[in-house]
Amino acid sequence: MSRAAEFVIVGGGTAGPVLAARLAEAGRDVVLVEAGPDYGPHGTPGWPVDLMDATTLALSHDWGYTGGDGRWSFERARVIGGCSAHNGAIAAVGHRADYDAWGLPGWTADDVAPIFKDVVETMRVRTYTDAEAVPFHRHCLEATRALGWKMISDLCDLDGNDGFGLESINVVGRTRWNAAFAYLDPVRDLPNLTILDRTLVDRFEETPTGVTVHAVREGQAVTLEAGTLVLAAGVYGTPLILQRSGIGDPERLRAVGVEPVLALPGVGANLHDQPLVVVDRVIGEALQADIDAAGATGFLPEEQTLGKAISSQSTDGLFDLHVFPVLAADQTHELHGRVGIVVSCVTPQSRGRIDIASTDPEAHPVIDHRYLHDEAGHDLAVLRDGIVLANEIFDHPAVAEHVGEAVTDFSTDDAIRANVAHYYHPVGTAKMGTDPNAVCDERGRVHGLSRVVVGDVSLFPQIMRANTNMPAVMTGERISRTLI
Repeated sequence: MSRAAEFVIVGGGTAGPVLAARLAEAGRDVVLVEAGPDYGPHGTPGWPVDLMDATTLALSHDWGYTGGDGRWSFERARVIGGCSAHNGAIAAVGHRADYDAWGLPGWTADDVAPIFKDVVETMRVRTYTDAEAVPFHRHCLEATRALGWKMISDLCDLDGNDGFGLESINVVGRTRWNAAFAYLDPVRDLPNLTILDRTLVDRFEETPTGVTVHAVREGQAVTLEAGTLVLAAGVYGTPLILQRSGIGDPERLRAVGVEPVLALPGVGANLHDQPLVVVDRVIGEALQADIDAAGATGFLPEEQTLGKAISSQSTDGLFDLHVFPVLAADQTHELHGRVGIVVSCVTPQSRGRIDIASTDPEAHPVIDHRYLHDEAGHDLAVLRDGIVLANEIFDHPAVAEHVGEAVTDFSTDDAIRANVAHYYHPVGTAKMGTDPNAVCDERGRVHGLSRVVVGDVSLFPQIMRANTNMPAVMTGERISRTLI
C-alpha cells in the first residue's frame, strides 16, 4: 500500500487530531496515522466503555511500557485520541512563568494564552460545582478551608497560584471528551483528510522532494510519501521513530544496529515527569458506605479536588506542589480499603532518557526516568513538604473522623524513594532550543532536517506546573499555525 499527501501526521493521540483537523480545515491534503484503532466519531457504538467513562483511568489500550526493572508501568494509550481517551480528564494549563521561562519566540504566556482560550472551549472544559462534590472530596474541601487554604478553582488560569478547590475537567456528562471527539469529528467527512488506523510507523527518510515514511498495517508494508512529516507520536513514540530513522546519539544508535544519519544526541534525552507519592489511610466504615452509595446512584470520579501549594524549595513564590485526594489509593485504580492524598513535585529537576532497544518497531524501549536523582535533591525535598501537607489534611477532624490509620510509612527519605511513582506526564524528549541537546527549533522543525516537524509534548524543555492534557492540545494548535 502506498499513499502520497502534503502532510503526513504520525500519531492520532492528543496533539495529532488537532494538527490534522486544523491543516485539513485549511484545505491541505492530510493523512493522519494512528497505531491503534479508530472507533469513529462520538456516538459510534463500537467505542469501548472504559474509554468513554471519565470516572476512572482506562487501561484497555495501553502500549505496555515499563521501566525501573518492571517497577513502574508507563501507561500510554494506543488508540485514536491517545492519552486524552484514557486519562483523568483534568484540565490545567500551568502558570505563565512556565512558558516565559522557556525563552522561545511564540511560546510566551502572552502567546499561548489566546490558544488556551480556544482549547478550553473546544475541549468542552468545565469546573465541578460544590453540589457535585462526592464523599471524601467533600470532606477534604471542608478540611482545607478550615486549615486556611485559599479556596480556588482556577486550573485554567495562567495567573493562578496556591489554593485548593474543585477541578476543571474535559468531561461531558460522564464521557471523557477526548481530542478525537473535539477536533476530528467535525472534519471527518472532508475529502482531503484520511485517517489510517492500526498502522505502526517504523522509520522515515528525508529526500530532496519530501519524506518517505515506512509503516506496517495488519502485517502489510505501507509506504507514505509526505511533503512534510509531522511527528506527534508522544514523548515516547516520537523519539523512537527518530532513532529508528538514524537520528539521535550516534554511539547509542550503532549499539542497536542503526546506522546514524544525523547526529542529534538530545533525541530521547531530557525525559522528565512529575514524581509523586500517595499518602494513604484506611477507609472508615461510614466513609466506605457513603462512597458505595454515591457510586450506586451517580457519577463517582476518583479525582475531583486539587490543591496547589508552595514548598520550601520554591524560589519564585509560586506553587511547586500538587496535593490532591483520590478515591483509589494506588495505580491499579482499586480502593483496597484505602483512600489517598497524592503529592507531586510539579517542577521536577531530575532528568532521564528513552532509547530504542532494537530496530523492531514493536520492541519496547528502554525507559529510565531517573526519578528523584537531581543532584541538589530538589524533587525529594518538595515531596517531603507535600507529605506534611497531606497528613495535615488527613489529621484535620473533618477528614480524620472518616479514615483510620496510616498505611504507608513516609518517615524517611528512603521510604519516599521506595514509594515514588509517576504522574502520567512525561515530556521533553525532542526539546526545542538552541543548546547542544536541543532537537527542534521553536517551530518544531527538527534541526538538520527540512521537512520533519515535531508537534507534541516532546518539544517541552521543562514541564509546566500542570497536567499535560491541555498543554498537549495547545501544542497541536500552536504547531499547526506554523504549518498553514
